[in-house]
This record gives sequence, C-alpha cells and structure tokens, in this order.
Amino acid sequence: MITPQEIQENRIYVQMGMTDDEFMLVKKILGRQPNYTELGLFSVMWSEHCSYKNTKVVLRKFPTKGPRVLQGPGEGAGVVDIGDGLACVFKLESHNHPSALEPFDGAATGVGGIVRDVFSMGARPLAAVNSLRFGELDASEDAPPHVKESSERTKFLLKEAVAGMADYGNGMGIPTAAGEIQFDNCYASNPLVNAMCVGIVSHDGIKKGVAAGVGNAIIYAGHATGRDGVQGASFASKELAEEQPEDEKPIIPAGDPHLQKRLMEACLELMDNPALVGIQDMGAAGLISSSSEMASKGGMGVELYLDNVPQREENMTAYEMMLSESQERMLLVVKHENQQEIIDIFAKHGIDAVNIGKVTGDGQVRLYHKGEVCADVPADALAKAAPEYHKPSREAAYYQKLKAKDASIKLGDLYCPWCDLPECKCFGSRDLAAYTVTLMRLLEQPTITSKHWVYAQFDKTEDTLVPPGSDAGVVRVPGTDKALAMTVDCNSRYVYLDPCQGGKIAVAEACRNIVASGATPLAVTDNLNFGSPENPEIFWQLEQSAVGISEACLVFDTPVIGGNVSLYNERGPAAIYPTPVIGVVGLIEDLSHITTSKFKNPGDAIYLLGTTLNEFGGSELQKMLNNGEIFGPVPLIDLREEKRTQDALLAAIRQGLVKSAHDVSEGGLGVCLAECLMDSDGLGAKIAIPGENPACDTTNAIAFLFSESQGRFIVSVSPANQAAFEKLTGEAKINTTLLGHTTADGQLVVGDKINTPVAQLTEKWKGALEKCLQK
Repeated sequence: MITPQEIQENRIYVQMGMTDDEFMLVKKILGRQPNYTELGLFSVMWSEHCSYKNTKVVLRKFPTKGPRVLQGPGEGAGVVDIGDGLACVFKLESHNHPSALEPFDGAATGVGGIVRDVFSMGARPLAAVNSLRFGELDASEDAPPHVKESSERTKFLLKEAVAGMADYGNGMGIPTAAGEIQFDNCYASNPLVNAMCVGIVSHDGIKKGVAAGVGNAIIYAGHATGRDGVQGASFASKELAEEQPEDEKPIIPAGDPHLQKRLMEACLELMDNPALVGIQDMGAAGLISSSSEMASKGGMGVELYLDNVPQREENMTAYEMMLSESQERMLLVVKHENQQEIIDIFAKHGIDAVNIGKVTGDGQVRLYHKGEVCADVPADALAKAAPEYHKPSREAAYYQKLKAKDASIKLGDLYCPWCDLPECKCFGSRDLAAYTVTLMRLLEQPTITSKHWVYAQFDKTEDTLVPPGSDAGVVRVPGTDKALAMTVDCNSRYVYLDPCQGGKIAVAEACRNIVASGATPLAVTDNLNFGSPENPEIFWQLEQSAVGISEACLVFDTPVIGGNVSLYNERGPAAIYPTPVIGVVGLIEDLSHITTSKFKNPGDAIYLLGTTLNEFGGSELQKMLNNGEIFGPVPLIDLREEKRTQDALLAAIRQGLVKSAHDVSEGGLGVCLAECLMDSDGLGAKIAIPGENPACDTTNAIAFLFSESQGRFIVSVSPANQAAFEKLTGEAKINTTLLGHTTADGQLVVGDKINTPVAQLTEKWKGALEKCLQK
C-alpha cells in the first residue's frame, strides 16, 4: 500500500493528472494527506472531463433558460416541453479518445453512455444521431508512404467506428435518424466520435440523479465491475501520445447492447415507482462520479460498502472499483423499506441489482472495504470544489494572415482532371467542361458524397418518418400526430478561420436543417471539441466560438440545455480544427408539415431564398482546388436576416405552399440542386443564372454555383402556389429568386454552364465513399 507520505514525496498525483497546487488544495480540504484511493477520487472528479475546470468560464456565456426549458445543464440530459404534458430529452457527448485507440468499442460505448443519460431522466429513447470526423480517405498513388499509411488508418477507424455505433444502437432497438461525417487532414490521428440521443418523457415522469432521505438504500444495477476504463476521465483530459506505450494504454470498456436493453427496460418500468428517489448512470469516472454527484445535489452523504459491489475480476482495490468505467451500470437511491421490490424488478429483466450502501446526513462520501474505511471525503469537494481556471487567451497567429488572403476563384482555376487543361473540350465547350467537371468532382468529395454506406448499417423503426439523408432526421412522437426533427452540424473549417463567425454559422446551419424539415427549433446541445486549453491560441478559439454560439442561440431562441466538452484533441504536431458540434431538436406539430429535400413533381417552380455572394473562404471548392489548404474570410452571416428567412420558410411550409426544401451548404448551390434531384424518379431541372447575359462576369457564375454563402434554401413550389409563396416571402422582406423549374427529362441544365444527366451526377455522388474505402 502506498502511504500518503510516499504520494507526496514521489508526486504520484502528477501521474494521475493533478498539479502541485491541486494536490495542496486537496490537503487543505481534507486537513490531512490524502491516501491513494482518495487521491484517485479527486483526480478523476477534478479532471476537465468531469469538472469542466478549464471551460466553466466559457460555458457560462451560453443562454440556458427559456419558456420551454424544463431542465437545463447539470443533469444527465436537458429537457424541453413539447406540449400536451410531454417533453423531449436529449444530449450530445463525445467518445473521442477511446475511439482513437479502439474505434469499435470506443464508438459503441459512446452510444451506450449517451443512451443511459437519456433513460436515466425517465425518458424512452427514440433515436440516435452521430457526428464523426476523420482524416482524408484517399491518397494518390505517388503519395509519400506516411500519407498512404494515414489513409489506411482512417479507413480502418471509419469502418470500425460506424460498425460499433451501429452494433450498439441496433442491438438496443434504437434507430439512428441523422448524422454527419466530415473529412480533413487535421483529424487523421485524432478522430472525433460524438453521439446524441433523443427521448420522450411525460412532465411528471422526469427523474434526476439525487440522493435524499437518510438511511435510504443505494442500489447498484447492471454489469459487474471490472478494471476497464480505470482513470478513463483523466485519460480523456490530456493529449494522446503519438505512440501510446502498451503499458500506459487504458483498457477501453467493451459494451453489451443486449444487456443494456434489459437494463433500460427495467429502469423505465420502475420510474413511476414511488420507492425510487434518484437515479444516475455510471458513466465517466464510474461509481465515484455518480455517487458523489447524487450526494452533493441532494445535500447528503453516502456510505458505500465495496465488498458488495459486483466484481468480475479478482482482488480489485477500492481505487479500481470506484474509478472503473465498466459499461451498462446504474446507481439508484431507493426507499430503504422498498429496496427488495426494486431489486426484484431488475431480476425480472435478468439484471443483477444489489444494495451497496446507504444515504447519510453528514455530506461525506465514505468508503468501506474489507472492514476498513478506505476513503472519507466531502461529497461537495468532489462534485463542486474543483478549481476553476481562466486560461490565458491570445488571438491565433494565423488568424489575420489567413483572413487577409484572397479567396476568390477564377474560371482558369477550374479544369478537367482527365485532360489537365483549362481549355479542355471534353464537354463540347470550355465552360461546360469547367463547371460540369467541377460539380462532379465536388459530388465525389468524401464530406459531400452520399453517406448511404454508413447509414445503411443502422436500423430504422416504423416511427422513423425521415431517415438519414435529408436535412434532418424525423421521428414520430409515439401515440401522437407530432414528430421531432433532429440534426447535428459544424463546419470546422469556418471555425478555424474565424471562430466567432464559425460558431454562429454552426448554430444557424443546424437550425436551417431543422426548419427545412418543417420543424421549429427548440433548443441546442453542444459538444465542444478542441485542442489543449494550455495553448492560449486554442483557448482563444474556444472563447470566440462560444461568443458566436451564444449570440446565435439568442437570436434563434434556442437555449443550450446541456452538452459536453472534449479538450486535448491533438496528437502529434497540431491540434484538430476547433469543432463545436451543435445538436438541435425541433418540433413538428402536424405530420403533414414534414418536408424533405427531394424535388417532387415536374413543372414545379424552383426558388432560391437568400443572397449569394462571392464567398469561398473555407469552402469545399477552395479545399478541393488547393490540396486541402483553406484561407480567406469565411462567409458573412446576418443572424437576424437568417431568422426572418427561416421563419418565412416555416410559415410557407405550414401553409402547404412548399413541396421541398433544402439548405445550401457545402459545395454551394450546384451541389444543393444535384442533391435535390437524387432519387427523384427521373426528374431534372432547368435553371437560369440570375442576370446572365453575354457579358456576364464568369466569376459571378462560379459564385452562383459554388459559393457557400449562408442563410440560403432551395425550395420547390407547385405552380398553383407560386403567387401565395411570393406574397409571403415578399411581405417578410426575404430575398427570393425564381431560378427555374423542375423537368421530366432527367437533365440538370444551369444556363450555359452545366448540361448533364442527373444519372451521371448520381453515379458520382453515390459511389464515391465506397470506392475510397475499397482502394
């Protein structure tokens, strides 16, 4: 046994991720030297992953209240009112570090953990959503060996992470309704795996993780505890080494979705039982996190008898049992006299549940092991007393330099890769070659191309009304005529080039996707994925993006009701792009309002809502033409103008004036039009370039087709509704442009710039991801 004296002399606390000052603060709180177990409790509970000690100062910027908010940050998940006594419960979290080492188990348990967060609130999970980031998939034949090796590693990570998420969600019977995947070199050694879960609960069924009632029993339910994931929260609160020594690699927990399915059903059955006082999942930091947080929130203490904890490995120490992150485990506080009744409910579902302690009134977390007190620590000290830091912040050195670079794109920059000449005549004219091939190349980019290979691995249910592939997934609220739309979004290239603007755009695009589906955005959950906060430039990125996110949330009336912070996402010479992923859930009051992105009928009018400018900084076209390099000012965004546009579109949808709606995002208008035509039963479109004439500046045509200007939608409207639609958008003062109409000939025609069969575009778009993975 390591003595308290040896802990201090050998600075063992440093190995656990604590600083000298933090160790001294622990000594001050306890009034003595901590023993090894107590030090372990503080190290995980004061880690960034659990305490947000580096980011609380930033998170306080977010608006968290609103008329629909029933539960904001601080519980397992946020809760918003959707009317008729029902509420939506949702949250987004990361499992980045584990997925970088063991992508299948890391991604699978990421899904498992976020599902537990939702059903621990008393909600039945309806759907999962995911946001993934990986390095580049493809490497040319003459690429250096390390580039090829990185590409192969990325393919492995993608395949395994998707398989892990699908295995867990499908095993629990929870469909994946939406998601996004982006590819950039910065994620090559540090992929991001973010998972979101959405559930439904009645207002009077909402539960919280709280301990109350002196003498009440503490029940452990679920999987037995092993040594997997010990110090996992601390592991997630530091940078990954480029080469992780085998003896320092944590044991990444493996998940069992079928066990968790039984665990969930047992928990949901007992939610209405008056014997249940509080419930919380054992996620990051395991048993110590759930027990100390529940005690602290209730103003109580707990005594835990660790010999009673189910163990699947021999000779486990108190330190290992308390810090293990074994999966599929829940902690409950139940009335003492009814504990057997609760245990019997778990037994009915094939789940082991045992009494491992009791609630006390002294505010202490007291642990007994082998007849001795092995830890005696104030619950508040673990859950609330972590030091808070306001890290130094400095504008990134690259910011002004990249912002000043010219991001414009000329016709000479577009060429046919088959001939490698700007004067290529493959398509009969120089313009047709340049514009058509550019569109085809964009449709093959991994970030843009069809993700059918991914979402085909996820199950659907009869309540999945709009599966992955449209702007947002839509799931029916069981037993009602309502539905929930859900999405996740973040263009990290924008956030890198301009963190504040990029933060605004992330929220705006997420809301845009919700509105295009016919829903009112309700609230935001976020996952802030950044590099090390010890770097002042990284902390500046974090601060600035939070300012942008906050401003956008206020304008769109979408309070932040929960989320997660994932820092230290860097491995090797550079950090990832700052990636604040935004999850939004929206409410569809009437199923007839559900709107999808596909064009519906020939002869429908095609409108563009919003303004197109010559904006290519951070765009997919810029990245494609410049070998991954990005620079220049990002697209402008006027939040209030965009809110008016979104409100007008939603009003038009609810009045039955809109056949389809799709937001214009990566790749610009050309890609958006092509996506609207995919799988549209042979439809085509004939589009005029506004103001096009023989003297038209070709730069305008490039911007028209490929700029990523914000706040824009492509909308189709039947001829009978055109006048009413134009009247509505005119009264709302929305910039509305009639571009053309859908056709029955299966051809996309855009002025004299593009004239190509939709089938040819579809072939490029649908098969690109699979081709990359098979190389």
